[in-house]
Parts: sequence; structure tokens; C-alpha cells
Amino acid sequence: MSFEFNEKNEDKFQELLTRYPKKDSLMLPSLWMIQYQEGWISPEAMQYLAKKLDKSPMDIYSVASFYTMFHLEPIAKYNIQVCKTLSCMLRGSEDIKKHIENKLNIKTGQSTKDMKFTITEVECLGSCGTAPCVCINEDYIQNTTPQMIDEILDGLK
Repeated sequence: MSFEFNEKNEDKFQELLTRYPKKDSLMLPSLWMIQYQEGWISPEAMQYLAKKLDKSPMDIYSVASFYTMFHLEPIAKYNIQVCKTLSCMLRGSEDIKKHIENKLNIKTGQSTKDMKFTITEVECLGSCGTAPCVCINEDYIQNTTPQMIDEILDGLK
């Protein structure tokens, strides 16, 4: 299995090269492009990006693995991110997480067999004032209740 940017992403990469004095500045935008193109960031994609940025694959991996927003393994169509920081925990995120696990019959870090849902725990979704917060793909669910989760997941099935 090999990886290359599609034509649109290659054009975007070349355009970004003209904006920044150092190639290093393209690491995060390039990781996003890879993830949007493939759904995750494979080892082959990291090697490809390392060559484009004149870095080692380990340099790319160290950045990609630092951020919870980047997926280093394939994930399902709907990525359910449950915030695990203090504000959300105090407002019931642990109960929300258990409710989701029970409803989907999987544990955090797993995907359903049909690859429709993945549950991940994230450090912070930046919505402390509306805790508990859950994010499905890029859509935030704030002041989350089990009933809200049921409605949303049933609508996605």
C-alpha cells in the first residue's frame, strides 16, 4: 500500500509552500490533508510526508501521535469523542461514556463491527461551560444527556 496526495491536496501543498519560509510549518496542514483524504494517517502517509518535508518518519509520527485529533488507525464513519477533563467529568461525562458504550456494545477505543461508530476519549473539547460535551465527527453536543445521545445515535443508524 502506498500513499500520495490526490491532485487537489498536492496543489494545496504546493500553494502552502509559497506562504511559509520553512517546510516545517506545513506539517500540521499536511497531516490534516492526509486525514481528510484517507480518513486516518497511515505509516505510508507519514513516510510520504516525511520525504516531502525533508524530515524523518519519526518526526512526523511524533507530531501526529501528540494530537488526539489525528487518527493513526482507521476509524468508523462516526467518531464519537467524549471529553474526559475535569469540567466534563464533574458534569457526568463518565456516565455519558458508559451509556454510549452500552448502547453500541463496544468499549472506548473500539469500533462497531460495521465500522459505523468509534468511541474515543479526548483530553478537552474546549466547551467547559457547556459540559458534558461530546463531539461526533465535527459536531458538538453540549450539555449532553443520555436521551440526547439516544436520539442522535438512533438517527445515525
